[in-house]
Amino acid sequence: MQCTQDLDFYLSSTLIIVGLLFLLRQLTEPAGYGKHVPKKTKTNFTLISAKYGWFIQESPSFFVPVLIVLYNQQWDTLGSKMLLVMFCGHYFQRSFIYSVITKGRPTPLYIVILAVIFCSYNGFLQGHCMVYVATYPENWYTDIRFLSGVIIFIIGMGINIHSDYILRNLRKPSDFGYKIPQGGMFKYVSGANYFGEIVEWFGYAIATWSLPGFAFALFTLCSIGPRAYHHHKFYLLEFKHYPRERKAVIPFIF
Repeated sequence: MQCTQDLDFYLSSTLIIVGLLFLLRQLTEPAGYGKHVPKKTKTNFTLISAKYGWFIQESPSFFVPVLIVLYNQQWDTLGSKMLLVMFCGHYFQRSFIYSVITKGRPTPLYIVILAVIFCSYNGFLQGHCMVYVATYPENWYTDIRFLSGVIIFIIGMGINIHSDYILRNLRKPSDFGYKIPQGGMFKYVSGANYFGEIVEWFGYAIATWSLPGFAFALFTLCSIGPRAYHHHKFYLLEFKHYPRERKAVIPFIF
């Protein structure tokens, strides 16, 4: 048990460090995908369609934990149930639903490869923790940490999916220009979809009360929080009448 706990600690610590480094990297320049794909990249053959890219890069976060549970046949533990319903539920939606309906722009192949590496790493970390390390009392279902975490997770996932719906329907099929997103949490922040995902994973961290869960939530904040900020700057430069009261990613604050 000590060996498996140590493994989770080192993997989680690495994830936190990488997240902080990624935060520092994005303070001046956003990650190069979506509307921030470098112009020189747009003219070569390193791009992959959004539909294939999203499925390829997100699916390891679904398949790796599922395989860990199946291999160990730990179906009846609370940790495995939370892992499959919350963590794998999110990535099932991203891999098998979002990837089919997305209208996003092509993504550089190297971004997809890096995302596959991360999703495989994090999928293993979360699965390993919930199957091998995490233990919960029988009354954990009634614990305020579990209940509040699940509620926060559901709210965050709802915001994320609804915000993606708004973004997906901004443009007509023949329209390639940028539009100002309206409605939902976009009333308050430019990165409503990112805000939803950040809330979602902090809910997961609270519900599981685990170091790997916290490490992933912090990594999410460090990786897509700055991206929301750069989206906000883009909108302000692109549209003269962009709502000035909106914040970047945290309503009323930042």
